Amino acid sequence: MIRLAKFLKPYILLILLTIALLFVQAQADLALPDYMSRIINVGIQQGGISSAVPEAIRSTQMDKLLLFMSEEDRALVQGSYTLVDSTSPDYTVYLEEYPALADGSIYVLNDNSQLSIDALNEPLGKSLLVVSMLDQAMSDPAQAAEMAQINGFDLSKIPAGMDVYTALGLMPASQLQELTTTLDEKFSGLSSSTLTQSAASAVQAEYAALGMDTVKIQTGYIVRVGVDMLLLTLLTVICAVLVGLLAARTAAGAARDIRRAIFTKVESFSKAEFDKFSTASLITRSTNDITQVQMVIVMLMRMVFYAPIIGVGAVIRAMEKSVSMSWVIGLAVIVLLGLILTVFSIALPKFKIIQKLIDRLNLVVRENLSGMMVIRAFNTQKYEEKRFDKANTDLTDNSLFINRLMAVIMPVMMLIMNGLSVLIIWVGAHQVAASTMQVGDMMAFLQYAMQVVMSFLMLSMMFIILPRASVSGGRIADVLAVEASIVDPAKPMHFPADAKGRVDFDHVSFRYPGAEENVLCDINFTALPGQTTAIIGSTGSGKSTVVNLIPRFFDVTDGVISIDGVNIRDVAQSELRDRIGYIPQKGLLFSGTIESNLRYADENASPEALEKAAEIAQALEFISSMPEGMKSQISQGGTNVSGGQKQRLAIARALVKRPPIYIFDDSFSALDFKTDSDLRRALKKYTGDSTVIIVAQRISTIKNAEQIIVLENGDVVGKGKHSELMKTCKTYREIALSQLSEKELA
Repeated sequence: MIRLAKFLKPYILLILLTIALLFVQAQADLALPDYMSRIINVGIQQGGISSAVPEAIRSTQMDKLLLFMSEEDRALVQGSYTLVDSTSPDYTVYLEEYPALADGSIYVLNDNSQLSIDALNEPLGKSLLVVSMLDQAMSDPAQAAEMAQINGFDLSKIPAGMDVYTALGLMPASQLQELTTTLDEKFSGLSSSTLTQSAASAVQAEYAALGMDTVKIQTGYIVRVGVDMLLLTLLTVICAVLVGLLAARTAAGAARDIRRAIFTKVESFSKAEFDKFSTASLITRSTNDITQVQMVIVMLMRMVFYAPIIGVGAVIRAMEKSVSMSWVIGLAVIVLLGLILTVFSIALPKFKIIQKLIDRLNLVVRENLSGMMVIRAFNTQKYEEKRFDKANTDLTDNSLFINRLMAVIMPVMMLIMNGLSVLIIWVGAHQVAASTMQVGDMMAFLQYAMQVVMSFLMLSMMFIILPRASVSGGRIADVLAVEASIVDPAKPMHFPADAKGRVDFDHVSFRYPGAEENVLCDINFTALPGQTTAIIGSTGSGKSTVVNLIPRFFDVTDGVISIDGVNIRDVAQSELRDRIGYIPQKGLLFSGTIESNLRYADENASPEALEKAAEIAQALEFISSMPEGMKSQISQGGTNVSGGQKQRLAIARALVKRPPIYIFDDSFSALDFKTDSDLRRALKKYTGDSTVIIVAQRISTIKNAEQIIVLENGDVVGKGKHSELMKTCKTYREIALSQLSEKELA
């Protein structure tokens, strides 16, 4: 996969934008449990009271609170509130908001910023709790007894008819300060959130005493937080959609570029490179393997980038809620890592096998489809069915093993998640009971723990998909890494402007890559313009190999092949092949029409040129007999025309090109003798001054050639005209007499 990373360079901007969107999405997802915690803690348990700082308080109540504050805190609180009474300029406005103002003066908070509230929260919260306890003690003997234990302050000793706060006000300053210090120590163990939660009921009672609608306050808080959650959820959805779009565009674009690169690379392969990869394997690598890579790019961008952000963020947020419960998440992570590593170690070898099994299945299917007539002719359908079943069963068994392994993961993951939830609720419930944690914080911790688990679950999905994609990426990279054995020179030469097409073989030898012996040895001949040079020999003598060297389908091992005095290795392959009209042994046609196949040689050829080429190739008659003529459809591989028709169309295609050199590699084998004779006669007139090189098995096809090269086991054993070779070359004479009589050869 790393070797394919270069294909992502054009999409760096999209990837960076995706990461930015994932970060925004993660922050929104991480904020949602905190908002849920606020709804539970503040909205439900605290009646919408988010702090221990009242926005307004009766002056009588303020006097009580100030009794239990240090001088410093008393000055801070008094400076933060403004006294409002009937003489205040905004009396009417405040009266509407706080109806209790009609019965007496009140204090209104000057600054409700978070900074101010944080500073006032602790002194006001503690004082509110003390006042609340005292009020409760006045009506509860048990509570009064408890208060008696605090610094020896006994409520029962207060003179009858005297208010407790009046009595406290009459206490010596030192004793009151000592009492205040003792009460501070009593509440020192409470966290800020717990202190706020404890004082919220006192604040809510004060709001009720002021005549405010406490139900409206609670509902308003829940609605505000709920709207914020909806907006965050909408932001998450938008980010997720955009991430999906960007990931899909990046993956599809990279897959397109990789597919183009593979196709371009394969187009540059010589026959030596094609020997390294089967056709079925190249097809699999260009389709299935690239699909695997495309899928993993999408998953990488949507999950792998997102999982660490959400995982790390969730751990940090969870520890903010409760450090003492962090061991629960650590335990879950250790179990998850053990599960993922176990699955990974089992699945990886299977993923390495599965792509090879797909290659094998494609190979069997391709051979069956292309060789269907042969299979039927030999009644081997049962054998082929068994061969297919073997390849199909091997792939199925391997896939089933992996799928069963994957099927086990999800239930185990759910078991871990549910077990983690139960453990968090169990531990959290004890902390809630001990007043060291709030219910909402416990629920938020649970949500963050689930996010941590989900992040590992997403990574585990990648660990499952990545091995197969890694194998596919390696197979693709192997194709792209192949260095073509036939390449253009750094500074190519050009053929002369007045070139005629003379072909010279100068001590040419050739050995296939990896072979120990030459298949062609010291070949020397010249094919002149305006003449026909024929090459004949027994099967395996090297005839096709000789002509395949001219367009550089292979490169010579030793010696030089030159055209018009220029070494063919010193010119660009495109310029070389522009000068050659090549007709292979097997006439290959492309799907389309007859016209599109003929224009394959020259897309700008005129209809007259197409018709002329078809006429010389003896193809015009059967083309004219078709209902649509030149517009008649050719199916894939030319299966809807006969072998002879296919060869004639292939010859016509080369004639449309009108190159200076024609190479016919046994291209008349499917023609009857009359068509063969008529075609050669027409060719002689049409090719004119062109160089014609013919590989043939029929003596009748090459009998009138100006030069005949006779090959045997890669050596030239005869060279000359027909009449000369009949006298001087035993091999040629044996071939000739095996086909024609002495009289026909005369």
